[in-house]
Amino acid sequence: MTADIAIVLSILVISLVLFVTEKVRMDVTALLVLAALALTGVLDTSEAVSGFSNPAVITVWAMFILSEGLANTGVANIIGRYVLRFTGKTESRMIFVIMLTSGSLSAVMNNIGVAALMLPVVLKVARETDTSPSKLLMPLAYGSLLGGLTTLIGTPPNLLISDALRQNNLEPFGLFDFTPIGAAVMIGGIAFVAFSSRFILPDYGKSRSSTDQQGVESLFSQYELGERTFFLKVSPNSVLSGKSLIESQLGKALGFRVIALQRNGETIFTPDPDSRLQSGDRLLTQGQAERLAELQGWQKLVPDDASPSASTLLSPEVSVTELTIAPDSFLVGNSVQGTNFRNRFDASIILIRQQGEFKHRKLAQEVLHAGDKVLVQCKSSNVEQLKEDPNFSHLKLATKEEINRYTSITERLFEISIPADSWLVGKAIKDSQLRLGFDLHVIKIQRQEEEVLLPRADEILQAGDRLTLHGRRDDLQLIRSLQELEIQFPDKEETGILESEDVGLAEATLSPKSKIVGHSLADIQFSEKYGLQILGIQKADSSYRAHLGNKQLQFGDSFLLMGPKEKLSLLEKDPDFIFLSQVDNKAFQKSKSILATCIMIAVLIPVFFGWYSIAITAVTGAALMVLCGCLKMEEAYRAIEWKSVFLIAGMLPLGTAIEKTGAAELLATGIMSTMGDHGPWIVIGSLYVVTAIATTIIPTSALVVLMSPIVLKSCADLGISPQSGMMAIALAASASFTSPISHPANILVMGPGGYRFVDYIKVGAPLALVVFIISMITLPIFWPL
Repeated sequence: MTADIAIVLSILVISLVLFVTEKVRMDVTALLVLAALALTGVLDTSEAVSGFSNPAVITVWAMFILSEGLANTGVANIIGRYVLRFTGKTESRMIFVIMLTSGSLSAVMNNIGVAALMLPVVLKVARETDTSPSKLLMPLAYGSLLGGLTTLIGTPPNLLISDALRQNNLEPFGLFDFTPIGAAVMIGGIAFVAFSSRFILPDYGKSRSSTDQQGVESLFSQYELGERTFFLKVSPNSVLSGKSLIESQLGKALGFRVIALQRNGETIFTPDPDSRLQSGDRLLTQGQAERLAELQGWQKLVPDDASPSASTLLSPEVSVTELTIAPDSFLVGNSVQGTNFRNRFDASIILIRQQGEFKHRKLAQEVLHAGDKVLVQCKSSNVEQLKEDPNFSHLKLATKEEINRYTSITERLFEISIPADSWLVGKAIKDSQLRLGFDLHVIKIQRQEEEVLLPRADEILQAGDRLTLHGRRDDLQLIRSLQELEIQFPDKEETGILESEDVGLAEATLSPKSKIVGHSLADIQFSEKYGLQILGIQKADSSYRAHLGNKQLQFGDSFLLMGPKEKLSLLEKDPDFIFLSQVDNKAFQKSKSILATCIMIAVLIPVFFGWYSIAITAVTGAALMVLCGCLKMEEAYRAIEWKSVFLIAGMLPLGTAIEKTGAAELLATGIMSTMGDHGPWIVIGSLYVVTAIATTIIPTSALVVLMSPIVLKSCADLGISPQSGMMAIALAASASFTSPISHPANILVMGPGGYRFVDYIKVGAPLALVVFIISMITLPIFWPL
């Protein structure tokens, strides 16, 4: 083994590890591979960047634009809706028509684009026929994958396989060279899924629809909202009356989210945070009802009439110190909570003075600045350590007299006792929500004869404890008013208030070209930006109803939206989203549909007759789509899946390096020594199986780049037609059925279909076996050795 082979194989192994673990984005991994091959001298500069000028790469991005042109003008939608009229009522017939339609469109369009385009259409069929979406959506995805096998432009692996033949001075595949085997595989695969659907496809309940009461109930069940959605009734003479929603602390203290407000027979949807509450209001709320039950279990916390003096803050063991934030401190620009101040410095902040202004509420969220003076309570033994800390430019010990001058401190000190039957007994301070929920800081605990000064967050509260708190006495009244709230779970009829003439529910998922994948709702300020609320998010087999703001949105997630119908209609037109329940008819440029069809035909005819390469005609067609107004240039750029383009362009040089250094010969020799004696078809079959299994963990485009030089060398050693081996690899790479992560089309339907990971194995593994058998039977017929 030469040094270059060792380098190439090392890069190969590292890239595979990164692909499998997903520690680094796939496209970034590919670019790192390109850079590594150039920096190590395995490839020169022109070879390393050759992937970006490769005809296959050019064809891939041009086909994305052509597919978007067909979608934007409504061509694909018209075909899909027309054909799906013939689905009938039987499950097997519906599956056959859906798979045949998506497969036929995928022959000339991007697979994931077809799946995304037909997703709402298929869900409409499911609703109209009262069929479970889980019975139809996986066949939709698999149909688009099978259709990609039928033409050269059907899927990127086909283009890459053909280009590998061209680069090795071999006859590349033509536009319809894949059709005989691909069509046989597609028809066989469709027939298998259609006739075995009742046995292998999961049934996760009837279709959801937001158009009637039954549909709302179904959506509630799908997102498991029943146990997390309830009414809160404001009691007469409640302290909450007159307070705004934000002042009520329902969100901060209990994690509740008010989605509607009923008052005097009227319903106010998505009430403003500044909306004032009134006695008798019923708040339709999302959250964990047990949180309120816990608060009610605190029992009454009655404060003493007398206020503690400043001496409460001081003792021989505890000091109060004024710290000045240094200009170069890491604290500058960060919040108190973000710096973990309490644990980092073993000191508790009582007050912050910024430019002469005293701040004593919500200190955890306060952002610190250079020169701020922070009054802290700390152990006396810790004073010297704080004095030497470079984060503070000055330290001054405070006396009782000086503390008493801070009236905002002494006025905010009070004491309460914990009843023996309180829920707080046996709970740590950090679990009590006193600080995070109500901004009440425990300064001291008097426990019989023992005095606990500066208690830590993990200090366990006991019955009879007397707590000295720093906060507002009024917050105790707020706690009491929250305890008086009455929980009422809605009946079936009451769930209908979520829909009205102006307000509705809708279910959506992220589109394949969405820019918000990986971002949380808080990151994109979803509610503020779109004027809508997300009631629940479904990820794989889990539903989430609480703390949604911090949930990252991933491709394949589905989510339930509520808000004004005009806002829902606007969001439906946003290219970041695909609506699973139609709110409004999407606007297509139908006047350009015939023109877009003619452009697509004009792209294919010269390739069929061999006049021009597919790369040239595809680029020409893409330019004409924009020039003729079938889509805008901005839409064309957005249509390109740049992640795939960079992945292919970055990995192609690795295929070149594997062949150039002799690594392909080394790997092929290993295969020949193991399988060569069993005959050429056993070798081809083995390579097929290895490729098919690898699709579960390696991107298919990267996989065919890696496998191509190995297959070509193996075929040369066996003295057989390289086209036979390469066709087998192309078929195997596109048979990505056994995992949701094998292909984006599989992920797209996962959330809307409610699929689990194991469902793809149950359905995909038998289908992959059927495709393998058909491929091995038809390959010798159409591509003999």
